[in-house]
Amino acid sequence: MDKKKVAIPLVCHGHSRPVVDLSYSPVTPDGFFLISASKDSNPMLRNGETGDWIGTFEGHKGAVWSCCLDTNALRAATGSADFSAKVWDALTGHVLHSFEHKHIVRACAFSEDTHLLLTGGLEKVLRIYDLNRPDVPPREVDKSPGSVRTVTWLHSDQTILSSCTDMGGVRLWDVRSGQIVQTLETKSSVTSAEVSQDGRYITTADGSTVKFWDANHFGLVKSYNMPCNVESASLEPKYGMKFIAGGEDMWIHVFDFHTGDEIACNKGHHGPVHCLRFAPGGESYASGSEDGTIRIWQTGPLTHDDSDEALVNGSMGKVKVSADEVSRKIEGFSIADDGKSREKEKVSCGKETDLLVVMICTNGDGDGIVLAERGIWSSIHRAPDRWILESP
Repeated sequence: MDKKKVAIPLVCHGHSRPVVDLSYSPVTPDGFFLISASKDSNPMLRNGETGDWIGTFEGHKGAVWSCCLDTNALRAATGSADFSAKVWDALTGHVLHSFEHKHIVRACAFSEDTHLLLTGGLEKVLRIYDLNRPDVPPREVDKSPGSVRTVTWLHSDQTILSSCTDMGGVRLWDVRSGQIVQTLETKSSVTSAEVSQDGRYITTADGSTVKFWDANHFGLVKSYNMPCNVESASLEPKYGMKFIAGGEDMWIHVFDFHTGDEIACNKGHHGPVHCLRFAPGGESYASGSEDGTIRIWQTGPLTHDDSDEALVNGSMGKVKVSADEVSRKIEGFSIADDGKSREKEKVSCGKETDLLVVMICTNGDGDGIVLAERGIWSSIHRAPDRWILESP
């Protein structure tokens, strides 16, 4: 008998105050890892797949606002309200370097080649530290126009991206000259900025808008209005078919990248969502909240079949229609429920139900249907003596 599959997030406890930043490592021979920053001053390292706690980096004396791992997941970096940025040995948890600043450090990022650390914060200065010569004073990029909120590298460490807390826009700096070469205009301050894994897109969240920019020519590719003010957004890294956004309404919204349609809404946090990131393979994503928890949500297997393209000649074909267009009733099947089945005489797929979207699937025998209930996909397939409902 097939078991019912239920999508339940992994809830990671450990922080005693809000979780304000999350960052995944790339996939390494030992797997991939997740680091979290919290106002409790204790950044934590976890197994990126299972969420299992690995260790806590102890040493900061104030809220930790930013965190990241290098490409080999051998070192971690954090920026804190104690006016310092620290580099840690990710294997032992020991502090390797502590770089003192004159104000709160809100953002930090390792360069792609792992030799440099970029920091920014309320001091309104971008600093680049050479980790091979940590005792040498850092290089200071021209003074930022505002308090730095986010930083990241792109173009093989030739360009720096930064946004400010107190003004809109994303500024792109040439590393060699230290000058701003481009500004991506936004109406509100950018609270989240991410460069896609393939280097094609820059994803930004500002106010109630998520935007996608061409990372090479800096043109605006797509802009979508969100159902609330969002603080973070992330693009699925493998195929770029969907993106996630979260903010003040405490929910994680999943959207189709090409159309902007909301395809799922995951609820579970008990406070605003401050940070979201997809795992490097796109099979899951993590969310951090004011409630002090991290939740890891599974997205299911990612294939090109996730699109709505119809397949023919006996393969599974999909036709996506809205609930408004569906009035048919499906009668006389039973639904598996924890190993048991119960008769369900009638399923109504009209406006009056909670079914938001219906996707009808057919195979060679004409069996099978997929329903989306409040954005959560469920599949129904025929067993010898009953229909079985599976929820991912």
